[in-house]
Amino acid sequence: MSRVASTSPPEGALIPERHPQSPATGTQIPSHFAHCFGCGELHPTGLHLVAHVGEGVDITAEFTVTESHQGAPGLAHGGLLSLAFDEALGKLMWLLRAPAVTARLETDFLKPVPIGTTLHISARITGQLSRKVYSEAVGRIGGADGEIAVRAAALFVIVPMKHFLENAPAEYMEALKKNPHLLTFVDPEFDINP
Repeated sequence: MSRVASTSPPEGALIPERHPQSPATGTQIPSHFAHCFGCGELHPTGLHLVAHVGEGVDITAEFTVTESHQGAPGLAHGGLLSLAFDEALGKLMWLLRAPAVTARLETDFLKPVPIGTTLHISARITGQLSRKVYSEAVGRIGGADGEIAVRAAALFVIVPMKHFLENAPAEYMEALKKNPHLLTFVDPEFDINP
């Protein structure tokens, strides 16, 4: 069996600088795709996670658990909580302006998260080495300073934008040609060749 990638930054990893054209501190990070289950405003049962840029290479995010997100009766499904952290940690890539994919995600569930609860997530980049970006997050219930219910750590790998564009369905690519605003992370100045 091969070794599993670590979510801890290795020796030599540095905290990266924010890209000069990253969204401004305090602004809402846009959805990368309106139909994304994690952050898309047009997905009927999605998380509708909303994230805001922090001071450094960090963000805050929130989503409210609905009946569509439950596993055990009245409680958020663990897989959907992991999805929320994958989405929040992925939003950190907006600060680097680099497209990336999740290589590994670890999630620890410390307390149940009931339906109707808003989960307050804070996430930050903990290091970068070449194309590998390391990050961690905590999710609190009862407010932004409430009890930690979930925590996560992740490893993302920066990839060329063509990774996403070559794997998109043909009908989506046709729609994108007619309406380029549908894919908000594609802009002429985005670093697409790391």
